[in-house]
Amino acid sequence: MSDQGENEQRGVVFPAGPDGRRSTAAVGRAVVADALRPVDRPGALAAEQETNWRTGYLAHVRRTVEAGLASREAALQVAGAGLDSLHSRMRVAGPDADAPLDVLRTRPAARALRTVELAGEAEPERELSVPYRGQRLRGDALHRRLVAWVDAGVVEPSCADAVRTVADHPEWLALPDRTVAVLGAGAEMGPLTALLRWGARVAAVDLPRPALWQRVRDTARRGAGTLLVPVAADEQEGADLVAEVPEVADWLTGLPGALTLGNYVYADGATNVRVSVAVDALTLRVAAARPELALGFLATPTDVFVVPGEAVDFSVAAYAQRSAAAKLLGRPLRTLSGGRLLRRAYVPGSDPGINDSLVPQQGPNYALAKRLQRWRAAVARAAGTTVSMNVAPPTRTRSVVKNRALAAAYAGAHRFGVEVFEPATSNVLMAALLVHDLHTGGGPAHPHPWQDEAYAAAHGGLWRTPYAPRSALGLAAVLGLGAARG
Repeated sequence: MSDQGENEQRGVVFPAGPDGRRSTAAVGRAVVADALRPVDRPGALAAEQETNWRTGYLAHVRRTVEAGLASREAALQVAGAGLDSLHSRMRVAGPDADAPLDVLRTRPAARALRTVELAGEAEPERELSVPYRGQRLRGDALHRRLVAWVDAGVVEPSCADAVRTVADHPEWLALPDRTVAVLGAGAEMGPLTALLRWGARVAAVDLPRPALWQRVRDTARRGAGTLLVPVAADEQEGADLVAEVPEVADWLTGLPGALTLGNYVYADGATNVRVSVAVDALTLRVAAARPELALGFLATPTDVFVVPGEAVDFSVAAYAQRSAAAKLLGRPLRTLSGGRLLRRAYVPGSDPGINDSLVPQQGPNYALAKRLQRWRAAVARAAGTTVSMNVAPPTRTRSVVKNRALAAAYAGAHRFGVEVFEPATSNVLMAALLVHDLHTGGGPAHPHPWQDEAYAAAHGGLWRTPYAPRSALGLAAVLGLGAARG
């Protein structure tokens, strides 16, 4: 794992070690160990002693989920300890010395951001429609597709129910009297386009890149909503979340309506952790000023989740009903691979089960950034905050297809019961779930955080496939190699 270059040391940074290097592996290892320590001391010790975090992190991240399964209190202890560890370890770069991350809660803004408002020119959509394979699904067609996805194990039944509820209440789509701040406005998986089409008020935050903001403005003009843009005195649009938490926080705090803070940020490598930590610091600062603040997140399907017994039973039945060719090839492949290939996903009868869809190619920084978001969602929800955190389907985003191994695996995933979505479909589907959650207080209350995470999950089939996802990933990549190249 590479360390951060010196030219990147602005804003939120990893701590410098005795040799001056900012090791991402050391922080990841320590944070996971700290998260485990309150409920799983042997697990914490194992994480601390992991010598190769770049490949060894998979088992320890899984353990944070298993350790929290014992009780609601255990899950919240893991989440709280993990958050505390990150906040105590990460730093804010300064000209002479790094400062603790907590300074961002009160540090004055170095510049003021004013708001430029842009109104869309279209009429708001009065009906939920989801783009899918060249069509716009609405009404009965949308209902049939939701049924087909549930029958194929692509989404959880609660996901289909939530989307139907939104379809039955099209007046919800515009989110009246609310402002949704989309952090990462240019992200492929973000809800900006859908919300603006529906007539919502959206505050967009992203890096000050002219081409990006031209795309965002064009999207707003084609939509029916209101776009709010942060603009500096020099007329530069946007802000750097890693380096400008106070500036963005002050701007967001002054926006009208009930405020939702939607976290859709993404960056490569270590920067993904830095921007995710910056957003978490921003969240705490804005929440202190706006108690009504609601939070929005997208969980990645390539992670570890606790899943309901119904999903386990579906997977077990699919394993028993696999084709004669799959049964014939499966045994020698498992034998030759030492049990690594085509393993069954769950122990039959598990209720709940553990779905481990972590993908090694995405790396420990990606896993830590997404873990941070899940921890914050759990802790905030327990404190009474309205939280929308939904598992998004595997999607052919640019960040995925530029990784050859992942692109090939996604191209071959359908052979193992996994549907990979196009960004246009995922965007609208997840935006609809956000609308649902904001109108229902975050969805139904559950006794354990894992049930909140499993609610309305659109995992693409990863939870209900016959095989443990990593045990099929390599074969999916081989089978999809030609399609990915094409």
